Amino acid sequence: MNKDMTVQFDDGLINIRVGAIILKDEKLLMVGNKRNNYLYSVGGRVKFGETAEEAVVREVLEETGIKLEIDRLGFVRENYFYGAEKLGTRKLIYEIAFFFYMKVPNDFSPKCDLFNEDNPKEYLKWISLNDEQKIYPDFFKAELKKPKNSVHHFVNDER
Repeated sequence: MNKDMTVQFDDGLINIRVGAIILKDEKLLMVGNKRNNYLYSVGGRVKFGETAEEAVVREVLEETGIKLEIDRLGFVRENYFYGAEKLGTRKLIYEIAFFFYMKVPNDFSPKCDLFNEDNPKEYLKWISLNDEQKIYPDFFKAELKKPKNSVHHFVNDER
C-alpha cells in the first residue's frame, strides 16, 4: 500500500504528483540537482492509499525536515510528456499534479538543504520570482506574482 502512484498503461505511464508552494520574504523554495539545469517544486509522487493533501505534507517534511500545514490548493496541471530515455525507450507519461500553497511561519527555515531521493543528491534553493533560472512548473513565475484565491487548471501536451 505504500507504492508511488505511477501506473504502467499500455506503452506509457500515469503519474500522480503533488507540489508545495512555499513562499517567504518574496522568495520561492525550489529543489535542484547537479544533473539538471532547472529547479522544480518541493514535492513528489502520491503514494497509494494517501490523499494529495497527505502526500504534500509528507513530501515537505521529507525534503525540508519541517511539517507545514496546507493553506489551499492553487493549481492542477495535466501534463503529457515523454520521460527520459531509459533502456532504449521513451515512454509517454500522463501526469496529474496538484500544487498546494503552504502556510509558512515567519521562523520557517528548512532543517536540511541536501537530501537524496534517488540519484543524484537534491538540494533546496530560495529564488526570486524574477530570477532567470529555469523552473518547473513553468507557470509558477507568472502565476505566483499575482496569486488568486481560485484554483487554476493547466494542460500541457508535448506529444
